Amino acid sequence: MGKIPGGVVRQKDFAAAAAEFDVPERVLLAVAYQESAWDAHAGGHSAGGGYGPMHLTDVTASMLAAGDAGAAGRADLARTATDPALHTLQAAARLTGLSEQRLRTDAAANIRGGAALLASYQKTVGDRSSADPGQWYAAVARYSQPTGRQGARAFADRVFATLKKGAGRTTADGQRVTLTADPQVSPDTGQLSRLPLTSATVTSTECPPTVDCTFVPTAASNGQVSNRPANGIRIDSIVIHDTESSYASTITTFQTPGGGAAHYVMRSADGAVTQMVPLKDLAFHAGNYSTNMHSVGIEHEGYAAHGATWYTEAQYEATADLVKYLAGRFGIPLDRQHIVGHDNVVGPTSGTVSGMHWDPGPSWDWEHFMALVGAPITGEHGVGDVGSVVTLAPGFAGNQQTVQICPADDPTGAITTCTRGEQPSNFVYLRTAPSEAAPLFGDQAVHPGAVGTDRINGWGSTVQAGQQFVVADKSGDWTAIWYSGTKVWFHNPGGSNTIPANGVTIVKGGQTSVGPPVKVYGSSYPDAAEYPAGLSPSTQAALSMYTIPSGQAYVSTAPAAPTDDYFKSSGTVVIGGKSMYTIEYNHRTALVYEGDVTATTVAPTPTA
Repeated sequence: MGKIPGGVVRQKDFAAAAAEFDVPERVLLAVAYQESAWDAHAGGHSAGGGYGPMHLTDVTASMLAAGDAGAAGRADLARTATDPALHTLQAAARLTGLSEQRLRTDAAANIRGGAALLASYQKTVGDRSSADPGQWYAAVARYSQPTGRQGARAFADRVFATLKKGAGRTTADGQRVTLTADPQVSPDTGQLSRLPLTSATVTSTECPPTVDCTFVPTAASNGQVSNRPANGIRIDSIVIHDTESSYASTITTFQTPGGGAAHYVMRSADGAVTQMVPLKDLAFHAGNYSTNMHSVGIEHEGYAAHGATWYTEAQYEATADLVKYLAGRFGIPLDRQHIVGHDNVVGPTSGTVSGMHWDPGPSWDWEHFMALVGAPITGEHGVGDVGSVVTLAPGFAGNQQTVQICPADDPTGAITTCTRGEQPSNFVYLRTAPSEAAPLFGDQAVHPGAVGTDRINGWGSTVQAGQQFVVADKSGDWTAIWYSGTKVWFHNPGGSNTIPANGVTIVKGGQTSVGPPVKVYGSSYPDAAEYPAGLSPSTQAALSMYTIPSGQAYVSTAPAAPTDDYFKSSGTVVIGGKSMYTIEYNHRTALVYEGDVTATTVAPTPTA
């Protein structure tokens, strides 16, 4: 359906579908509002594998591999994708007789499919075809495909809150949809007992006492039950995200099967927290299964394209308290090598590197945040000799960088044309030579064979506050570092953007400029022969676009750690015999086998 400014076709589609299947129109509208805000996902599906205004799901193994689960290479993906909760689109096709393709691509058909599903649930858990919206509470809860009672209740309560206060918006394809407020609606919450649901084992939050924290469980398919770290899976990092949607809609999304979820969601206005995954469990948040195994994910209400207006002081301070609590509980070092952005997480395969998320983006003030957690990026600015290590510390408010923001970078729709301007930033640009006239470095995955750009999502041409790199060369006001397998330059007059790092471990592939390059990886799985009988080994391959040429050196973020894997079905943790270093390879981290590199500790050198 094309864009129809001020169109009312979708409003009529909801009315027709509600009448056809004897669903109260207001209930159908409220459910769709929670699922999609009435958008049609033109040209594809949502991040959770949902199609159309009713978010009818058809999640494939490839979606799980490339999504927040980051589970490429795992042999159990096909089985995971068979969960009926991930395929409501097929159920709607059986109920309506419509083709799956029409349900995916035709908004009116999709709405009919969602109405048919709701009606079918009402027949089994509600009061048949009651015209009273309040008597549809259990059917609404069932629509969210829950496995736990708390999640079902939370979804249904949000739907009925929408019914009470009403809603109205113009969708991305120009359809004006309105739900009139019904403050007198009275949901029959006792119906929830009719659903075969279990109560979550975690009823209390895992938060410091200084934050306002509640627990709402995510959909079961958006993570994996585990027993970290008691079962041997270390928790050694914290990943900072932004939601690219509102606080409330993020919680709804994380309760929808087939997508991702973080352990925590932080509200912008006041720093309130919703925990959604117990810390012992894996959350699918980072787009990389190896990272998910060993990390805690924290989402922040906000939009990376204009994050400085969303990342409030209340949010920073609440997150800092939460991070200090997590670091103390699990022994996570308070530094930028263990507290990272989603934009610092490597893609698990060659095909996923370019599509990895770039949140929380250039507007997250890392230096301010690290000061709040009690680990400020401080020291005398300068740069040491070639072979020494520097920590990036360009400041934020005074570090004005030019970025281009385009409509595709901003899901709010506020940006309607590509614009370029200066803004406070947490990064500096990288160039191919020591000159402002030199092209920006073009990352091999994002801009293969081409120069980089100043697009706000162009992470491949930047280094970020707190990252550490080995000095490769110096020329006047310019400093070169080893980065992404090559030598790149950034403007650093008098070392104003860097602080020399002390006692840092670096890895290199050889001592000369000749020799085979070191392979770089995006995941850390054991060798196939190390898996016990009956478990299908996960596979991994070197990232085809990246290597470490002999003679280059990179900073290790931590001691080499054993390869490992996890199987939810049996609770088995597989520990490999080899270990891998995580290194600061470019804007993102990467992994190298311990046996492929030589590790040394670099002492500080005099600054210039």
